[in-house]
Amino acid sequence: MLKGLRPLLRGSTYSGMLFAYCGALASLPLLPLALPPMLVRPSAPYGVRAALVLLAWAALTAAVGLLPVTRRALIAFARPLLRVPLPAPTAARRTAGSRGTDRWRTSLWLLLHVALGWAGSLTTGVLVLLGLTLPGNWLGAEAALSLSGRSVRLDGGWQSWVVALACLLLAAAVCAVVTGALRWLAPRLLGPSPAERLALAAEREQALAERNRLAHELHDSIGHTLTATTIQAAVAGEVFGADPVAARAALRSIEESSRAALEDLDYVLGVLRDQRAETAPTRTLADLPELLDRLRHTGAVLEPELSGDLAQVRGTLSRAAYRILQEGLTNALRHGAGGPVEVRAAVTPDGLELSVVNRTGTATGPRTGSGAFPSSGHGLPGLAERVRLLHGEFEAGPDGPQHWRLAVRLPVGVSA
Repeated sequence: MLKGLRPLLRGSTYSGMLFAYCGALASLPLLPLALPPMLVRPSAPYGVRAALVLLAWAALTAAVGLLPVTRRALIAFARPLLRVPLPAPTAARRTAGSRGTDRWRTSLWLLLHVALGWAGSLTTGVLVLLGLTLPGNWLGAEAALSLSGRSVRLDGGWQSWVVALACLLLAAAVCAVVTGALRWLAPRLLGPSPAERLALAAEREQALAERNRLAHELHDSIGHTLTATTIQAAVAGEVFGADPVAARAALRSIEESSRAALEDLDYVLGVLRDQRAETAPTRTLADLPELLDRLRHTGAVLEPELSGDLAQVRGTLSRAAYRILQEGLTNALRHGAGGPVEVRAAVTPDGLELSVVNRTGTATGPRTGSGAFPSSGHGLPGLAERVRLLHGEFEAGPDGPQHWRLAVRLPVGVSA
């Protein structure tokens, strides 16, 4: 019993009925335009003329639904009043066929909206009027009920109060029925079509892929910078008194690394905030010597082996190669045991070969004073995913008893 009364106590029931009333009132300006059929054939039966007027009125209402602005306005009002999740239509993802389908669906919605609005408003209006005037024979109101040949006239007394209460409850029930019908129809007629749902799913997938890409970029850039600057700060602290020149060089390297990381961070945050990002920071294999110089200020011993014309590797392939080597060097600094780190980048006729080899075991030197570096566990899986998307080959693991090797081979045919 109480469960059946819950819809009558919800505010959304009556806000939905308000939406239905608005549909009925919005159709009134079209009524004078639908009267000519009644005036053209004054001799026709009244029922025929009334039917012609209703048909003309319905045709004009449906024509309004064909206007693109109508759908946007209906969705804007339906969301707060009906409280249904309706995505706003986006012109960028709508084809000519879907626009035509949307217009006919909007016209059908508008016809049903207006019909339900008029039926609901007239019914609730009569019921509310009876509920307010029947008790105590107010304004001389009377009602006669006839059932199975028996008639009862209500002209006052407690019976009129019971019928008045029943009328008010019935009016509330009509509001619930009309609102429920509109809420059921809205997603089907105002919501996205199957083609739009596929487009929305594709957009969400693309946005997710972009955010994952940005997460990889942020992990590679900020993770590398924090690792390098932590070690550089430890080196600067140790040699500050004995070798001020080396300490200043380490501090300059920290400044350069931090500035580069801030550029990456500003770009990523701008994209995540849905702002139009400025030029994306693009670091390629051409920036590899600068990266190696910064790492040397941490005290790392690097043994680079660069062969082939790295400048001819461009676009996506060059940017990905830079990030792969950056992440490999970061892992060598974090988890290596010191000693020389072998860095190889070779351009061959068949592809681009990258590798980073470092010693494993107990670390020594300034980096031991900074404590163990936390690991998110996303570095190597992120690299493997990046390489897979580029149709390359990825390998990471022990290389003998005391070395760790990261090796990647990327095909040169990847589109940039």
